[in-house]
Amino acid sequence: MTEMRAALFDHYGPPDVMRMGSIPIPAVTPDTVLVKVHAVSVNGGELAGRAGKLRLVTGHTFPKVSGIDFAGEVAEVGSSVTSVSKGDRVWGLLGRKAGSMAEYVAVPPRQIAPAPKNLTLIQAISLLAGGTTAITALREKAALRSGERLLVRGASGGVGSVAVQIGKLLGAHVVALAGVKNLDFVRGLGADEVLDYRTTPLSQLGTFDVIIDTAGTEQSRFRSLLAPGGRMVAVTVDFNKPFASLATILASAVHGSGRIRVFSGNPDTELLTEVTRYAENGDIVPVVDTVHALDNIADAHRELEAGGVRGKHVIQIVPGDTKTAG
Repeated sequence: MTEMRAALFDHYGPPDVMRMGSIPIPAVTPDTVLVKVHAVSVNGGELAGRAGKLRLVTGHTFPKVSGIDFAGEVAEVGSSVTSVSKGDRVWGLLGRKAGSMAEYVAVPPRQIAPAPKNLTLIQAISLLAGGTTAITALREKAALRSGERLLVRGASGGVGSVAVQIGKLLGAHVVALAGVKNLDFVRGLGADEVLDYRTTPLSQLGTFDVIIDTAGTEQSRFRSLLAPGGRMVAVTVDFNKPFASLATILASAVHGSGRIRVFSGNPDTELLTEVTRYAENGDIVPVVDTVHALDNIADAHRELEAGGVRGKHVIQIVPGDTKTAG
């Protein structure tokens, strides 16, 4: 077999441009590992990429393969790789590129780690991108300390739902903003206060030591809620106004207090393994909204774009994959 199924799009546009097609199975080099992918999550940035809102970065070479994360089983190991073996259950992220929404990915071993033994790969993948992002944002970029007040915007989504849990692990008082239908869900993740983002005035929120923004809109207004010495981390931009959003972030470094921090995630084995440990200890729990077959990738994009998501939309590439390693 030299070809594999993959989620592709041949031009920018609405969810309907997504299709299931065939591309070559990636070659394994001495320094890479071939992973048979069982599950992938759908991330917000992929919607913007598919719609063409990032075309200055993504360019006009097609077809493009979607997906940035993956959970699966090692199928082949390069001759120079000694850290993993064929058959190992692993998960990983491609870093700053896409292409994991396929039956196989070839990656260097530094981009994978053992998947949580107590979770199915479908459950596990709902935690990976959000977990690595939340840890980097809250601990590394914002240096969140125990007892501080943390505001999580978009607390029911793929990143926000894990950020609530990581925030509590780090000892923060977590205030979460979510849609009215998701308030109980977010409260169940451990948030101390959960408020409807549509009806709660900013003037009633108080001030915060740390704000994690997974929405990308109204960043200047939320920045005004920072207490002296407060830190705000934006994990996305407003994809409808990307240049204005980036201008706001850049201006925050020179105007007033409270610079908005941003980062481009490229997690390594150490960080991936930390998320594995959190999951296996039960410190963070899976947040799967809906499981879709690879053939239904357009539906997954459509539903995520409609909003109101709880955790992650997951693409199941291996049918019937419901086993844990425990």
